[in-house]
Amino acid sequence: MEGGIATGLMSALTLVNLGYALVGCLLGTIVGVLPGLGPSSAMSILLPVAVHLPPEGAIIIMAGIYYGAMYGGSTTAILINIPGEVSSVVTAIDGFAMTRNGRAGEALAIAGIGSFIAGIAGTIAIALLGPLVADIALKFGPQEYLGLVIFSMVALIGFAGDQPLKGLTLAILGMFLATLGADPLTGTQRLTYGTVELSKGLDIVPVLVGLFGIGEVLMALHQNVSKVFTGNLGRWTTMIPRGLELARGIAASVRGTLLGFGLGLLPGMLPAVTAYLAYDMEKRSAAEPTRFGKGAIEGVAAPEAANNATAMAGFIPLLSLGIPTSPALAIMLGTLMINGLTPGPMLFEQQSQLVWTVIGSMFIANAMLLILNLPLVGIWARLSVVPYSIMAPVVLAVCVVGAYAPRNTMFDVWVAIAFGVIGFVMRRLAMPLTPLVLGFLLGPLFEQSLRQSMSMSGGSFLHLVNRPIAIAFLGAAVIVLVIVAVMKRRSAAIKTLMHDSAAET
Repeated sequence: MEGGIATGLMSALTLVNLGYALVGCLLGTIVGVLPGLGPSSAMSILLPVAVHLPPEGAIIIMAGIYYGAMYGGSTTAILINIPGEVSSVVTAIDGFAMTRNGRAGEALAIAGIGSFIAGIAGTIAIALLGPLVADIALKFGPQEYLGLVIFSMVALIGFAGDQPLKGLTLAILGMFLATLGADPLTGTQRLTYGTVELSKGLDIVPVLVGLFGIGEVLMALHQNVSKVFTGNLGRWTTMIPRGLELARGIAASVRGTLLGFGLGLLPGMLPAVTAYLAYDMEKRSAAEPTRFGKGAIEGVAAPEAANNATAMAGFIPLLSLGIPTSPALAIMLGTLMINGLTPGPMLFEQQSQLVWTVIGSMFIANAMLLILNLPLVGIWARLSVVPYSIMAPVVLAVCVVGAYAPRNTMFDVWVAIAFGVIGFVMRRLAMPLTPLVLGFLLGPLFEQSLRQSMSMSGGSFLHLVNRPIAIAFLGAAVIVLVIVAVMKRRSAAIKTLMHDSAAET
């Protein structure tokens, strides 16, 4: 094993392979920064080029794009509240708050550090565990996925503050919006009203671009914002977090990595979902949960580490079992097969040199991404002091292009504009955006696992509670509900006590 890693690192350090890794990382970072151009789009565009590259080069460059996009997706989320990637939605909550507080550099730096920790830890796990860990994913059936989604939905109330019912209502609305289009099991058209555009369903990119990008611009214009941050940023070297803040960020990154990697082994588990679960875990376990949403560094570090760990974890079932856990990894599977490679247990034996070279390149690429991102912290952070009269048109243009890019249709641009108005109204009414987005993401998995479970049990819910893992998720959901009820009662008692004290005074 050690010889394999050493050999792989030596091969990855050749000038040609370093070039492939650098190109992949640069493209991935750019793709992550631009809304709408996800890693799947970039990888599919480059897939024909992969035919003309050596197998090692094709896989290295594709992998670089994949986890480079995970790094880059947080940049616009932190600076202008527009997630470059779906997985950066949660990062925007505290990341943008840090930018408003003049700490954009710290947020960008800890996002890069957290991504690096997750990337290196994930690569080590791929090298050491391989086929052994991938077997865990095969034990998950519809019941386990349903239990996981129910737990995730219950955890959503953490994003609704003192109004859990509002959070769940918005999550259900998001799940309803996800049902537009073709039925995932039968292909039947639902709620399309005879329109061709709705038959394809709503794409997540214009929904995100509208809610976060256009909605944020409308809100800023309504409030006559001159700049995102009006103070003095200082030199970029002072923007790197230090002391207690750095310690908090690194600790949250480690916790996010562990959670994201474990859940990332499951087919269909999106980095966005693990990111929000990591954020929720940090908020619930924090000594001062009120810091979250106002610029807590853990609120940036944990979700960024989790989504990168999930991205890395997907390589284990891909290489060991030939099971892609995301659309981007499905394209990676195609890249392997185009080059005459069949993923599976025998891949490590029959193509050991290639596998170890790819794993070695992951170490190199993650180091490259950290080196590329940290010095750019100062440059990116300067965007927060650009006058909003200049920034707003640029953001709107990026939003329009980002909404149009995934499916090349003006319908998605109109969807983005509509959700921009919805996002503005929700901000005015102090309604949280995140439950709506996460409900939209979790909806298809919830529907599919519920219907499959009911089909297997003949319509009985009892089939759900005879599987240990499913029971564990349901038990965790109940515990979360109890904790929230207790915390809400305590909060109400404290408010009553303070009101009474003020009245006496």
